[in-house]
Amino acid sequence: MKITILGNNSAIPAHGRNPSAQIVEIKDLLLLIDCGEGTQMQMIKYGIKRSKIRYILISHLHGDHYFGLIGLINSFGLLGRTDPLHIYCPELLPAIIQAQLDASSAHLPYELHFHTISDAGARTILVDNNVFKISCFPVEHRIATHGFVITEKAKARKLDIEACRKYEIPQYFYKRLQAGDDYEQKDGTLIPNESVTLPGPGDKVYAYCADTRYTLSFVEDVRGADLIYHESTYLDADVDLAILRYHTTAVQAAELAQAADAKRLMLGHYSSRYKEIEAFEAEAKRVFPNTVASFEGLEIHV
Repeated sequence: MKITILGNNSAIPAHGRNPSAQIVEIKDLLLLIDCGEGTQMQMIKYGIKRSKIRYILISHLHGDHYFGLIGLINSFGLLGRTDPLHIYCPELLPAIIQAQLDASSAHLPYELHFHTISDAGARTILVDNNVFKISCFPVEHRIATHGFVITEKAKARKLDIEACRKYEIPQYFYKRLQAGDDYEQKDGTLIPNESVTLPGPGDKVYAYCADTRYTLSFVEDVRGADLIYHESTYLDADVDLAILRYHTTAVQAAELAQAADAKRLMLGHYSSRYKEIEAFEAEAKRVFPNTVASFEGLEIHV
């Protein structure tokens, strides 16, 4: 799984930073998380293949998280897209997008599917297939807002070929071994799976904690994540502003990551009052050392 940061500023573009947008790449498929103004241009700048985007996740309806969406939807049509597009979003968004499409008499040559998330604090599995799972959880912001957990599912167990030969296991049974099955020999002897296979890589978990005040209300939703993205709109000196505006400081984001036993933390959603972002990482690292302050174009592997 690879995450590419397209936008990491809050509210408005400033200091060369764009509003929120991230690409998550799993296998040969792309997910877009939030779609602030300018997201299309950032995709072009960082070589993102828009045609591979199958799912879009919109955390909430503050403009810096979705004002770029209608342009992207329309561009897909102009570029001749035929693959369906699935958008997971707040309940009001489909009507907003449809009004914009109707106003311009736009016709899309592809199927546009909206899957709405209840504003009443839903915890829901949004997508679950053989490759990955997406679930959502409520955070605490000024309007209904959800975070997302994206799990790339573990690959099959690895075969120990020498052990398979030792126990004379036929090749047609190898796929079942990789799926975790034991093997029964002709004389009834059971060969435990662990004797002829090695563990494959485990699930990889990325948690996107959207705009929120500091709270541990969703710590169990993100517990043990390989990487947590958490907004850090303010530095610690401006914690009063963070409380007032339902946002988080870099220190508070680090405290959440520590409480969740996360492996890594990535910061973002910086206030335009700060021209430089180095202080965000420095403050967070005092609490949670394995922290990186996101910058646009950053590619981080999970």
